[in-house]
Amino acid sequence: MPSTLPDGDPAPADGSLPPSALTDLAERSLGAYLHVPFCAVRCGYCDFNTYTATELGGGASQASYASTAVREVELLAGVLPGAPAVSTVFFGGGTPTLLPSADLVAMLGAVRERFGLAPGAEVTTEANPDSVTPESLAELRAGGFTRVSFGMQSAVPSVLAVLDRTHDPERVPQAVAWARDAGFEQVSLDLIYGTPGESVADWETSVRAALACEPDHVSAYSLIVEDGTAFARKVRTGVVPLPDEDDLADKYEVVDDLLTASGLDWYEVSNWARGGQSRCRHNELYWTSQNWLGVGPGAHAHVGGVRWWNAKHPTAYAARLEAGESPALAREVLDAETRRVERVLLEVRLRDGLDLALVDPARVGSVVAAGLADVTGGRLVLTRRGRLLADAVVRDLVG
Repeated sequence: MPSTLPDGDPAPADGSLPPSALTDLAERSLGAYLHVPFCAVRCGYCDFNTYTATELGGGASQASYASTAVREVELLAGVLPGAPAVSTVFFGGGTPTLLPSADLVAMLGAVRERFGLAPGAEVTTEANPDSVTPESLAELRAGGFTRVSFGMQSAVPSVLAVLDRTHDPERVPQAVAWARDAGFEQVSLDLIYGTPGESVADWETSVRAALACEPDHVSAYSLIVEDGTAFARKVRTGVVPLPDEDDLADKYEVVDDLLTASGLDWYEVSNWARGGQSRCRHNELYWTSQNWLGVGPGAHAHVGGVRWWNAKHPTAYAARLEAGESPALAREVLDAETRRVERVLLEVRLRDGLDLALVDPARVGSVVAAGLADVTGGRLVLTRRGRLLADAVVRDLVG
């Protein structure tokens, strides 16, 4: 698959940042994203930077990955003097829990040792239901992980088959129970709607099955056909149809109604939480343009208006670190207008709303008059109809 990374400007070999990026470093929240690029099976709809053992061949090693990632954490600590303690850590992928729990704990330990963890830090790992055991979850919890997010996607076997998901739906409640027994403070479930062949009744079955697990948090995303994926090739050749916009809207209303009735409130267009304490604070850090480190192949980072991204393939990533160089491939310095537009794009999706100072009052009036948003306390907050048309609202606001 061709790289989808932007061009940017070459990043320096030592990973150093311009002084302007470090001026208010200690005054902003800092998160860390650690990418684990391994999957047992590549799902047909996925365009993430992940690899199966077959795709990697002998060019990269899962066994040595943790030590390679630790080396990058150490390099980042050297180029970010005065950085605050990390307040959120998120292990994503791929399937992080394909690695031994001891490896994930070691990677977290490097962040703790080099940057420190803020009191009450949120530490999340994504996991497939069939990639964990009671023992592995207990080891993660003992090692400092506080939150686990399971990729449930659906409770209907035929839908899972279309998505190339391999777990048994019955494994989801079992994995959630193991996480609770291990002492995890927060458990989240990820769902996907709009899979070809999925009826509204199928979707309702999946949402009710998720709620039966009593999660603290649910993410529900519509299926997106990404260029270059196996799923996109099936759509192009007529094997499966494109997701229908009306069907997606109906299913969004179903999940919003059911989750809200069960005490989970929306706080971002595609995310619901059981109270403020159950929100994903790491994602909130992205959505509010704070600072974060990106560790791993293809990982992105942002500090003080400078965004950079690593070499995409695990072999190239490891080779740079082995040579004592930063794995950063390129970077861009965001100008004030780009930062404003990105804030609009992200913050308008939040229940907490968008600061009105970021947009033209005339454009705000148009969006409100159309019933897509309300103004509350100096902030623009989407109505449910606005959530269904969030991308159009952004276009209206930024012109």
